[in-house]
Amino acid sequence: MSECFRMENNLKADFVAKFRERTKRFVVDVIELYRSLPKTEEARIIGKQLLRSASSVGANYRAACGARSQAEFHSKTSIVIEEADESIYLDGNIVRCKHCLQISNGKISG
Repeated sequence: MSECFRMENNLKADFVAKFRERTKRFVVDVIELYRSLPKTEEARIIGKQLLRSASSVGANYRAACGARSQAEFHSKTSIVIEEADESIYLDGNIVRCKHCLQISNGKISG
């Protein structure tokens, strides 16, 4: 086995481990965000959608790591990308709504 091949495998393994950890942290961060939301029906609905999409990112990345074929790997990573995109969309809406709530409550938003 060449030195270059070993180094490439080590870099890949390091990336996989770090990305798994980042997806776990992402879910924890979203849970903390959800808990900080106002106790309104709107926040609950959007927040739960965000929780589902964020947890799907990590779950599908784990599934991709265990893929039995290249096609299965691509299928799972496509889901990861879709769910991450949905999470970004929902997070942006939550941030905008929290900003509006702060303004309507007379608080200075930061």
